[in-house]
Amino acid sequence: MKLKLPEGEFQAYLFDCDGTIADSMPLHYIAWKTVLSEWSCEFPEDLFYAWGGMPVVEIISSLNTRHGLSMPVADIQRRKEEMFYANLPALKAVPEVLEHIHAKHGEIPFAVVSGSTRNSVHASLRTLNLLDRFDTFVCAGDYTRSKPHPEPFLLAAERLGIAPESCLYSKIRRWESIQRQQRGWRLCGFRRRGSGSNASSVRLWKWRIQWRLLCLRQKVSLC
Repeated sequence: MKLKLPEGEFQAYLFDCDGTIADSMPLHYIAWKTVLSEWSCEFPEDLFYAWGGMPVVEIISSLNTRHGLSMPVADIQRRKEEMFYANLPALKAVPEVLEHIHAKHGEIPFAVVSGSTRNSVHASLRTLNLLDRFDTFVCAGDYTRSKPHPEPFLLAAERLGIAPESCLYSKIRRWESIQRQQRGWRLCGFRRRGSGSNASSVRLWKWRIQWRLLCLRQKVSLC
């Protein structure tokens, strides 16, 4: 399926990495399940996808709170990342997004905005031979408030030197709503269904960032 972008003049494309550029969410989930099993910590698949984009340290802290555990955050993060890296030879790109990246590279600047660590993002894109396609990376540790707060997106736009309202953000999620309005962001997308017992519906979200409606100029909290 070919990407169909929203109408409008865009001067930069911002991409999530996991599940958008890289079909990496299943590999991340395997890594999580393997590491967390040693603590008998449940992490249902629907919750894993609902927390997509949340930095790893926040996920571990949230699981500790949710289950009354005391898992060591730094150690769990390190081991989960190592498990993910071990599975990288099986990583594939999302075909529609890969085609779009190849078609538009050099015409418009690209950025990655991710809740994963920079090492994880670089490892995934290096595996896919796409690391050099992006002009900047905004990853966990670069911001204090994670997505969907606008801080990571504003930082990417600033690094690219592009007005935030001229950026388009693309993300694949397993969410149900195909189009909705929320907090000044225009959301639209399509649904692609796979085949086989493990197939799932995925959504490609293309978020036209309506920054002037957000908190930074009107001092409205999005938290």
